[in-house]
Amino acid sequence: MSASNNAGFNTRAVHAGQAFEPVTGAVVPPLHFSSTYAQDGIGNLRSGYEYGRGGNPTRDALQEQLAALEGGTAAFSFGSGLAAEDSLIRAIARPGDHIVLGNDAYGGTYRLINRVLGDWGIGNTPVDMADLDAVASAVAANKTRIVWVETPSNPMMKITDIEALAAVAHDAGALLVVDNTFASPYLQTPLALGADVVVHSTTKYIGGHSDVVGGAIVVKDAELAEKIGFIQFAVGAVSGPMDAFLTTRGLKTLGVRMDRHSENGQAVAEWLLQRPEVEAVLYPGLPDHPGHELAAKQMKKFGGMVSVQFKGGEAAARTVAESTSVFTLAESLGGIESLMNYPSEMTHASVKGTELAVPVNLLRLSCGIEEAEDLIADLEQAFAKIG
Repeated sequence: MSASNNAGFNTRAVHAGQAFEPVTGAVVPPLHFSSTYAQDGIGNLRSGYEYGRGGNPTRDALQEQLAALEGGTAAFSFGSGLAAEDSLIRAIARPGDHIVLGNDAYGGTYRLINRVLGDWGIGNTPVDMADLDAVASAVAANKTRIVWVETPSNPMMKITDIEALAAVAHDAGALLVVDNTFASPYLQTPLALGADVVVHSTTKYIGGHSDVVGGAIVVKDAELAEKIGFIQFAVGAVSGPMDAFLTTRGLKTLGVRMDRHSENGQAVAEWLLQRPEVEAVLYPGLPDHPGHELAAKQMKKFGGMVSVQFKGGEAAARTVAESTSVFTLAESLGGIESLMNYPSEMTHASVKGTELAVPVNLLRLSCGIEEAEDLIADLEQAFAKIG
C-alpha cells in the first residue's frame, strides 16, 4: 500500500515509501547494503541505480517518507544534522553571501556557520527572531541569502512566527530555513507556513530511539532540490543504509511518540512551575510563555522539550543534573528515554562568551515516554539535594 498526500499523518508515516517487496511480499522493504549496482549495458541503469553514494533504495524510501510528512516535493538524507546543514548552505550560498540567524541558535549550527563557513567567506548576523524589524534590518544590511530560524529554539524555547518571517525573507530575495528538530513534522509543518526549506537532526525525534545519527533537508522548489541533490551526490555526506533503515523504523511511530512526549513535557513543566527553587520554566505549553499563543497557532501540541532556570544559579543546576536516575545526563534529545542536559558546558559550550551563550543556571530536559509521575518523582528527589 502507498499513502496519498491526503492521508492522515500516521498513515503517511507508516506507508509512504514503504511498499511491500514484490517478489516475496515482505511487508517491510528489504535493507539494501550494496555499494554498487549491475548495469544492463554501459549507462543502462536499473531503476536509475549506479553507485551507493548516488542512490540507495533504503535511503530513497526514507527520503520519500520525509517529504510526505513535511509536505515537500523532495527530501534528502544525510549522515548527521550538521552534514545536512553544511550541504544546504553550500547549495544556496557563495563567498560574500550572508546568513541571518537566531541569537539563540543551536551551538553546533552557529559553530558551522561562524567558524567553518565563515572562513569560506559566508558572513552571519545573529538577531532576535521575535523582533521582525531587527531581522529586516539585518537582512537588508548585507547580501543575505538565508534567514535561519529554530522554533522552538534550542534551548531557550523561543517561538518564532514562521509565516511573518517568511515574508521578511522573501521581500529581500532570501530563503527561509526552519530547523524543525524540536517540533518534528508531527507538531509543525513549516513549508505549509511559507518556509522554503526544513532541516532536521533526524537523530532526535524522527529516529526517536537514541540509536542512529542522521540529518535531513526537505524542500518545496524543484530547482532548489536539484541543487541540493547535486551537493548530496558530489560531497557524499549521505546516510548509510542501516542508518536510513533505523530512521525509517523510528519515523513510523513518530506521531504516537510525540503525543506522549507532549503529555509528559506539559506535566513536568507544570510541576516545575510550582517549585520554589525554580526561577523560570521555558515551555510553550504554559499560558504565561511569551510565545504560547503563537505556538498554539502553528503547532499541533507543544512537544517534550522543557528548559528550567534555577534561583540557586549554576550550583543548583549542576546538582540536579548530576542527581537524577530516570533522566539520564547526556547529550542529544528526542529519544524514548528522558535525557537531561547542561547546555552551557555540553551542547552549547562552543558559544560560551558570545551573545548566543546559554545561562549557567539552565537545564534542558528532554521528556521521554516513561510515566509522567516517575519523571516528576525523579526530579523531586534531585531537587531535595539542592543546598
